[in-house]
Amino acid sequence: QALEARDDLFDYAAELRLAADGGDAQAAWTMTRIYDYCGLYASDPQGYALDNGMLSALDLQASPGLLAARQRVGRRCAGFGVDDQLGRLVLLQRRQQAAEAGNLAAEAALLAMGQPLSPQPQYRQELVQRVIQSQDPEAFLALSPAMGAAAAGDLALSGTVAGNTLSQLAWQVAACRLGLACGPDSVLMNGYCANGGICSRRPGQDFESFVFDAAVPRQGVEKMNELINSLRRTPARGELQ
Repeated sequence: QALEARDDLFDYAAELRLAADGGDAQAAWTMTRIYDYCGLYASDPQGYALDNGMLSALDLQASPGLLAARQRVGRRCAGFGVDDQLGRLVLLQRRQQAAEAGNLAAEAALLAMGQPLSPQPQYRQELVQRVIQSQDPEAFLALSPAMGAAAAGDLALSGTVAGNTLSQLAWQVAACRLGLACGPDSVLMNGYCANGGICSRRPGQDFESFVFDAAVPRQGVEKMNELINSLRRTPARGELQ
């Protein structure tokens, strides 16, 4: 809740860092979500502001939403800079710290970054099962990149919701339905737009509506809902969806 509500993420990250260094796994994980969200801004705050100025001068259909999202990121991430080094190495280190302290979402995120705690196929299979059993929306979100096209051909994930772009989105929409903040100004929606350039053309649209509106073909809506609903059923131990 604080991640979504706090305007000053620089100060919040400092608070979380103290808790994380004291062994708080959830604090360590949330801190990495801030680093992920603010990383593009922190890599060049001045350049980020200049790009915003350029966007504001353009008369493009997509630019109002993109500019608003980038301005929100810039406002919330003010204070971070190049010296903070919010890059991949720091993310890996902090997520490993959180995972080893017992945070499932951080463990899932390491798999999504290609650096799982174990390289064994059985580990990947069991991790996906643990995430499904947990019904933890943050773990669903963290795992989702690993379940998209990156999972194509991975025999360890055979029989799971995995292997293409729709699979990744199914995990993310399932996270929304499990309680993740997915509104128009959420970190998820804002990050997609400001950091990825994937923005809704409809002001006020939440993430789930955006996915079904822009990414799922009309003929695929029923299948998409089947995938999402399958993830929301907790399997028996030893069983994969």
